[in-house]
Amino acid sequence: MTANEIPDYDSAAVEARWQARWQESQAWRVGLLPQRPKYYVLEMFPYPSGAIHMGHVRNYTIGDVLARYKRMQGFDVLHPMGWDAFGLPAENAAIKRGIHPAAWTFDNIAAMKKQLQRMGLSYDWDRELATCAPEYYRWEQRFFIEMLRRGLVYQRLTTVNWCEGCHTVLANEQVEGGACWRCHTEVEPREMACWFFRITAYVEELLAGLDQLTGWPERVISQQRQWIGKSTGALVRFPVEGSDQPLAIFTTRPDTIFGVTFMSLAVDHPMVAEVVASEGADSALARFVAETRIARQRQEHEQELDKAGVFTGRYCRNPFTGERVPIWAANFVLMEYGTGAVMAVPAHDQRDFEFATRYGLPVRQVIVPPGQEVAASRPALTAAYEEPGVLVASGPFTGLPSQEAKGAITAQAEKEGFGQAHVTYKLRDWGLSRQRYWGAPIPIIHCQACGPQPVPEADLPVVLPTDFVWPADGRSPLPAMAEFVHVPCPACGGPGRRDTDTMDTFVESSWYFARFTSAREDTRPFDPQAVAAWLPVDQYIGGIEHAVLHLLYARFFTKVLRDMGYLSVDEPAARLLTQGMVLKDGAKMSKSKGNVVDPDALIERYGADTVRLFSLFAAPPDKDLEWSTQGVEGASRFLSRVWRLVHEQLPVLAAAGSAPADLDAASRDLHRKTHQTMRKVTEDIETRLHFNTAIAAIMELTNAISAATAAEAATTVAPAVLREAIEAVVTLLSPMVPHLAEELWQTLGHDQPLAFAAWPAFDPAVAQEDLVTVVVQVNGKLRSRLTVPPGTASGELQAMALADDKVLRFLAGKPVRKAIVVPDKLVNLVVAG
Repeated sequence: MTANEIPDYDSAAVEARWQARWQESQAWRVGLLPQRPKYYVLEMFPYPSGAIHMGHVRNYTIGDVLARYKRMQGFDVLHPMGWDAFGLPAENAAIKRGIHPAAWTFDNIAAMKKQLQRMGLSYDWDRELATCAPEYYRWEQRFFIEMLRRGLVYQRLTTVNWCEGCHTVLANEQVEGGACWRCHTEVEPREMACWFFRITAYVEELLAGLDQLTGWPERVISQQRQWIGKSTGALVRFPVEGSDQPLAIFTTRPDTIFGVTFMSLAVDHPMVAEVVASEGADSALARFVAETRIARQRQEHEQELDKAGVFTGRYCRNPFTGERVPIWAANFVLMEYGTGAVMAVPAHDQRDFEFATRYGLPVRQVIVPPGQEVAASRPALTAAYEEPGVLVASGPFTGLPSQEAKGAITAQAEKEGFGQAHVTYKLRDWGLSRQRYWGAPIPIIHCQACGPQPVPEADLPVVLPTDFVWPADGRSPLPAMAEFVHVPCPACGGPGRRDTDTMDTFVESSWYFARFTSAREDTRPFDPQAVAAWLPVDQYIGGIEHAVLHLLYARFFTKVLRDMGYLSVDEPAARLLTQGMVLKDGAKMSKSKGNVVDPDALIERYGADTVRLFSLFAAPPDKDLEWSTQGVEGASRFLSRVWRLVHEQLPVLAAAGSAPADLDAASRDLHRKTHQTMRKVTEDIETRLHFNTAIAAIMELTNAISAATAAEAATTVAPAVLREAIEAVVTLLSPMVPHLAEELWQTLGHDQPLAFAAWPAFDPAVAQEDLVTVVVQVNGKLRSRLTVPPGTASGELQAMALADDKVLRFLAGKPVRKAIVVPDKLVNLVVAG
């Protein structure tokens, strides 16, 4: 076919045609055929903000490549999509626009769904779900009630971050510089009754389970381990002067207890509140408590406050020595860790050392490096000594190694009745109450006589009322809706008050992956056969920013639903990929930075396949991707080149029969390159998810085809070999650029859709090189190279290396002490220096 006869590559027409065919044929519907293995690939579902961004494009393209690849490998693939549709952003947007959040949310869903469909993503839209739909959150309310009965849900008073601008509680992660992350109102501490999930009941299983998640990134495992924060040590009770209540402390360093010179309390510790109550709100301690709370709200994530404190006027006594110990309130002690009270040993803890230095408190060294325990005198410490060593000035424990002393001192405390071995965790129970409208209602009715009562299951779901007028100040309308609030108590029939808090939106995303297995089930949360067949998710894909909260909560919910009999798996996902961000000019794309690239405009200009190819080729999926207009244009040129190559060779391919038994050199080289590319692409997708190197290999094969078919080529490649190579390019590209691949597959004369064709299988014997290059080193330095047939025996490689003239010059008659041989790659001869 001449250049004038080649049709133009019209990406818009090609993509519209194939998207329509896929929709008409319901190509991506799932039926879990018994004769086919299952594969469940899931990308973290989006919040329906109204428009997808390049981060979405990258995330969903990665998932789609895997889904399409696995279908072609013969798997029955579940690849669903839904919407994380509740939350404060929708409510704020609705208030601003004077509309109902449901209308705003579902309009956004429709717009984003259309965008995702334009990308050619192979979703089973029959399983689409929106978490704001009553048919979804009714089951969440049922789980809440069942968890309440199991003791996994409770309500208590707690101090929360309160945003007056949004009229709601904020998580610590939603407070930025002391202000609300969304409306920027200064956050204030407030005490209120909130509902909690008792996630700490599963703390040991959540921790132990991390060892089984071999398909998860180590970075995520490490972050979860740190968040759980298991510490093993001792709980010791220090008697308090003038009180019959001792001061309990937790320490991981009981070996330093003879070096205690003061106590540090969190500002939220009950003893601090007791002192403030007795001294009054104008006392120095009361002012310090208020200042510390405000400073904590304003501090950035992982930022440390300048260490400060106030003496409470109270004393306790060291139970080992009887020594009187002053009790201070300190801003670096957290109530959330241990008991909120810390025995301060400034000689062996740097924070305590800095605090003691500031306030002139004693520093007493009780551990020294091994070998220094008998020194007559020691220089004053300029920093805390935090390493293991030997105990000094520690009563009967003097002379013990510090590691041994930990157990001995703990055992003595237990024997004397003022302490014992103890384990503590940083993890705290999950506060789920939100004082907003747009969320799943908490299914509780409060009764003055009976207390909190769960809504009867027959009355579920508790549906959000829709007929209301937003209060002028933007507060949740629920507390003012008498018909919603005032209901009979389910237990006694007396007057009751419906709970007007709604659930944290992390609840919805903690079990959606299971609901996708039977999204249309209307008599129970899940079809038992479906969840047993599909779970766990085989490959989960999402951002590293969800490494802790979402993924930890999803793991917790999976274990709870298992114990309630709904699921049979321990973890939600076998493999996890945390994809990198999309950057422009070195910064994350965001509207505030003005560096956003609109995917719709890109698709309009270049086509979805080009955008998909660029997002896969520009960087490995777990690394950040730097936006490049030149990269997009390069992807577009490559696809046009493939289009032309196929059409140019159609006359030759039409005449292709079987490959001759004996291939000439050019045909043999292209045949080998084809099978090597099949092997490379398969391995890159299957084992490493490195689509960029897979695409690079396909580009190399395309170059080889072009070179073999160029007008100036010395020989003519066998038509059957050429067809195999061209069809390999089209087939291997199909998960990445499905529209172009389908069009070219049809052009090549195939009737069945490529999406359901078999993935090309390479022949290892064909893919093997005729000759390989083996590097020869002497003492680790390159000295020569050997060209040998693949599979040459190690002994033969060593003999050839020892006979090589270049190598002999560096051996200089010295005996070879050791020979390290890696077949097909390396010979390293180790000789005396």
